[in-house]
Amino acid sequence: MKVLVADDDRAIRESLTTALEINGYDVTACADGVEALAAFRTSRPDVLVLDVMMPGVDGLGVCRVLRAEGDRVPILMLTARVETADRVAGLDAGADDYVPKPYDVDELLARLRALLRRAETTTDHSDLLVGNLRLSPGSRRVWRGDRELDLSKTEFDLLELLMLNAGIVLEHHVIYERIWGYDFGPDSKNLAVYVGYLRRKLGHPELIRTVRGVGYALRTS
Repeated sequence: MKVLVADDDRAIRESLTTALEINGYDVTACADGVEALAAFRTSRPDVLVLDVMMPGVDGLGVCRVLRAEGDRVPILMLTARVETADRVAGLDAGADDYVPKPYDVDELLARLRALLRRAETTTDHSDLLVGNLRLSPGSRRVWRGDRELDLSKTEFDLLELLMLNAGIVLEHHVIYERIWGYDFGPDSKNLAVYVGYLRRKLGHPELIRTVRGVGYALRTS
């Protein structure tokens, strides 16, 4: 698997490159967003690891450019910012996941593996229908009524999981394991952020129900 790493901190860039190569990844390392975009177009990677804060074009800018072009390559953000608003900005830009600095290498590798698993082509292309919500796994498109929704990769995967289990309450740890490949524990806000984004994009009437202290379920009534 090919990984493109972009971070203006040379020490972080080199240590991350070494860790990834030890684990069998083919790594292209860049010092800023401009270099990352050029490298991406020269040799398309399977996944990107982008620092949020970089000179010139930052990680958020790289995300926005690729998503605007319709490219759904998995993107993992590295950020020293830990506030919810900053995490939301990364998700809004089109990132699939984020890891705060200083990061744990094993956790970062686990999240990369999860992103790559979700990027694998599914063999079941049957459309999923729940009420007036339709999801096409083959084309990775979603409609609510006649309105097509623009979802990030992780939003799509989360919605697909909920639709496959419509009416069933999925516990937090089950969703984390299925979507991220790792249970980040009760203090993680990743899932709540993505559910919030999905609810906003799906509109009313609300389909995703919260079962406090347990998890989430997709229900039409």
